[in-house]
Amino acid sequence: MISRPVPRCLLALAALVTALALTVTRGGSLPSHGWSLPPHGWHVPLSGWYLLDTALFALALPLLRKVPRGQAVPLVLAGSIAVAAAGLLAAPRTSDDAYRYVWDGRVQAAGISPYAHTPDDPALARLRDPGLFPVGDGCTGWDERRTGAGDCTRINRPAVHTIYPPVAQGWFLLLHPFGGGVRGVQVGGALLAVATTGLLLAQGREAWRAALWGWFPGLTVWAVNDAHVDTLGALLMVAGLGCAVRGRGVQGRAASGRAVSGGLLLGGAVAAKLLPGLALPGALSGLLSRRPTRHEVLLVGSALGAFALAYLPYVLASGTSVLGYLPGYLREEGYDQGHIDRFGLLRLVLPDRLAPWAAALVLAAVVVRVLRRGDPYRPWAGALLVTGTALLLVAPGYPWYGLLVVALVALDGRWEWLAVPAAGQALYLTGSQAAQQIGYGTALCVVLLVPLLRQRLARRAVAAV
Repeated sequence: MISRPVPRCLLALAALVTALALTVTRGGSLPSHGWSLPPHGWHVPLSGWYLLDTALFALALPLLRKVPRGQAVPLVLAGSIAVAAAGLLAAPRTSDDAYRYVWDGRVQAAGISPYAHTPDDPALARLRDPGLFPVGDGCTGWDERRTGAGDCTRINRPAVHTIYPPVAQGWFLLLHPFGGGVRGVQVGGALLAVATTGLLLAQGREAWRAALWGWFPGLTVWAVNDAHVDTLGALLMVAGLGCAVRGRGVQGRAASGRAVSGGLLLGGAVAAKLLPGLALPGALSGLLSRRPTRHEVLLVGSALGAFALAYLPYVLASGTSVLGYLPGYLREEGYDQGHIDRFGLLRLVLPDRLAPWAAALVLAAVVVRVLRRGDPYRPWAGALLVTGTALLLVAPGYPWYGLLVVALVALDGRWEWLAVPAAGQALYLTGSQAAQQIGYGTALCVVLLVPLLRQRLARRAVAAV
């Protein structure tokens, strides 16, 4: 028998999915410089759609919490499928990274290392097609630019080598046979997003926690429509942390096997996007307060081994070129001392030259706290603290970096950390320093104040009993 809260929850979910579908089909495109409207129909500013999506998400979750688990689990999974499917209704709207993914997969399918050539290299001209190198359209689209030779391409930064690590490259190659175009990459993103929801549900958590990921509006835009490979890192991270904590509850070969499996998955996550490396201190929570266990030694060793082995074939093929555009990207994005576009909150109180050092010091202190006082049976709590703190300190302008935070929130349940990727989205929409400081400043206040409010309400509830 269907419980009474189900129809109301279904109605809210349907409204959310409808709004998300309109977001990607009517909401306009957002390139790196300015934004443009789609060529058809009526228009609402992209920020307006995002606000509506967020409001409907916030409405649907409390309704879901009233649904019994037996009915909530299929509802969460079905909702995750619908939220992901909405992202497939249009070509990428707010990022052109997916075109680079397609190109890297195509280059590898041709038997060439993706780190060996830039996309505009004449040596790879035979791999070009109109999907990635449009011909005769004037090259005026938001996702189009000219190469040094004057050719039009949808691949961003066509004059630089790829930046993506080897596990991501393996994913791009895996997707290549399925059409060899951006649609296949988007479908791959949808599969990863839904698989992560299924994994969260399979770990036995409250269904509403899995919905923090599966129904999150950013999944439609960042994970599917724009198809960011961060989703692969999130899936591997969730699986790795799950294996790590299950290995602590058993003995013998089973414990060793789960420790190794967890380490391999976490190492693979880091070799997919590097950012999941911020979750590793969480997997070692409490390590500094006792002697390392066999479980932890196996976990760290297998993680390092997986990372090294993933890079090995590419290092043999391309040498130091496997670094790709990473050093140049870090300079371009303002992570060096000479050109700081990041660290917005720290720059409110410190000189620019001190901001990177202060960020490193604060992050190191948080890592030490997790390693000393973290709960080894809740590694996602420490991982969320380190990852969320890092994003607050750096204040990046790419909201999809926050997909890792969303996945960790789904594991841990502290929904207030969702304010961090929301701040990244606000910055991405405007690109202004004021938006960076206001957005991330607001997120910091939410992260600090909500736990205090939660504790106060808990004390009142205890006092009332």
